[in-house]
Amino acid sequence: MTKDIAMTDLPDEVKRWTAKRRTALVVELLRGETSIEEASRRHGLTVAELEEWKERFLAGAENALRSRPLDEEAQREAEIKRLKQKIGDLVIDLDIYKEAMRGHPFGRRMLDE
Repeated sequence: MTKDIAMTDLPDEVKRWTAKRRTALVVELLRGETSIEEASRRHGLTVAELEEWKERFLAGAENALRSRPLDEEAQREAEIKRLKQKIGDLVIDLDIYKEAMRGHPFGRRMLDE
């Protein structure tokens, strides 16, 4: 019988993020036992890193529950498509930010540099 390992049971000096440790942390996040921001501070990880782990975990879980799971190549293609969409969204956000800053005196200086 295996014992569930909570992230709080692990010593702070452990720095290696194995798949098992990443899974335990993501499960804590999903259960609401800790926030992404708190986990980020506590473990010295970025919020973006934790969000990526969470997204990958959920994508893997979704694939595992498919009646016909995707093979590795199809999973890679789906991930590439997802990341391209994310890049597109970020470019749009940046364009909106730049447009908003044009009307602000401080923003015009930043955009000219």
